[in-house]
Amino acid sequence: MTLSASPVRLSTASATFEAEFKARLHWSADADAAIELRVADILADVQKRGDAAVLEYTARFDGVNAASMADLELTQAELSAAFEAIPAAQREALQAATKRVRSYHEAQKKASGESWSYRDEDGTLLGQKVTPLDRVGIYVPGGKAAYPSSVLMNAIPAHVAGVAEIIMVVPTPKGEKNALVLAAAFVAGVTRAFTVGGAQAVAALAFGTATVPKVDKITGPGNAYVASAKKRVFGSVGIDMIAGPSEILVLADGTTPPDWVAMDLFSQAEHDELAQSILLCPDAAYIAQVQLAINRLLPTMPRRRIIAKSLSDRGALILTRSMEEACDISNRIAPEHLEVSSREPHRWEPRLKHAGAIFLGAYTSESLGDYCAGPNHVLPTSGTARFSSPLGVYDFQKRSSLIEVSEAGAQTLGQIASVLAHGEGLQAHARAAEMRLR
Repeated sequence: MTLSASPVRLSTASATFEAEFKARLHWSADADAAIELRVADILADVQKRGDAAVLEYTARFDGVNAASMADLELTQAELSAAFEAIPAAQREALQAATKRVRSYHEAQKKASGESWSYRDEDGTLLGQKVTPLDRVGIYVPGGKAAYPSSVLMNAIPAHVAGVAEIIMVVPTPKGEKNALVLAAAFVAGVTRAFTVGGAQAVAALAFGTATVPKVDKITGPGNAYVASAKKRVFGSVGIDMIAGPSEILVLADGTTPPDWVAMDLFSQAEHDELAQSILLCPDAAYIAQVQLAINRLLPTMPRRRIIAKSLSDRGALILTRSMEEACDISNRIAPEHLEVSSREPHRWEPRLKHAGAIFLGAYTSESLGDYCAGPNHVLPTSGTARFSSPLGVYDFQKRSSLIEVSEAGAQTLGQIASVLAHGEGLQAHARAAEMRLR
């Protein structure tokens, strides 16, 4: 049987477009009720029994039987050895990617992550103090695939922010450790690393155990169990976001080789069956060429079955009336990854308001952003780019307001505060301000 991928073909000129469009976009972020209940039990058990529970769940879910948590901790020597053991080309690629990712986040820190203050005319000092978190946990997926790039994207901005301790957790099913992930942890400066995953790893980071230190914030993607666990521990610790399936939206004007666009659609579809790949284009003939390229290239892909199901179940090739309309639809979708595959990408970029990351021009494949361009690849999904941002240095910092009121300033501010406090019926607030008045 020949494997095929058939993204739905839609046209904005169709009377049924809105209904079909909404149906294709719909994805529920709500985890299965059984997963929610199981995660709640795991979190409570780890909070109560600590290391013993983590060891039990690691044996049950990952098939790794360890006598103690010491057997699940990766030493710096082991990380260093992994780095030295991988092929030279991989070492060089890791170092080059690390340099670019670090440079980008250093620039980001200078732009938005520094403390500042000023004094007004009466000598009152006002400002903001920016300080790094003390300790963060980074979750690195290790199930269907290993993601050394996720190590770089989570650890490096934390490092640049000034976080003192970075604790990595990564599942190693059946005890198989990915050398490239370990090498990435070495290059990125991970402080401690444990070969545990799933909800139990999130619980250990959130609550702390005798071995795993409690962190201030947990970042990094994972499966439904990890997402559910992060959602449940929020409040005890900070989290970056609740990540949904990966997404790519390609805005094409028909000038990019169809094979390039087809492969870009594959690049997200190969993550998993729920990933979404969408093409918006005003050229019907070009859309047909992309479909032909999909048919031709699919059999050559090692993950073709995953790609085929993703494209058939959630993919779409949408004919628009114009590039302007394509931009408007893109803003409605607010995709994780947005490629502007056009001869004039800067003509369209000002119209694009909502996207996790915007890739400008035919040569800017989304995969370059995933690995080595520099900006972070941990991005908002499921339309949350309308109100949230990529992971960055700012996620590993917190801000404290600075206020130093001069004697002269207290005379003016005290009068204002007194009036407002009395109006709210908070007399102690008013009296505290009034006592500073001459």
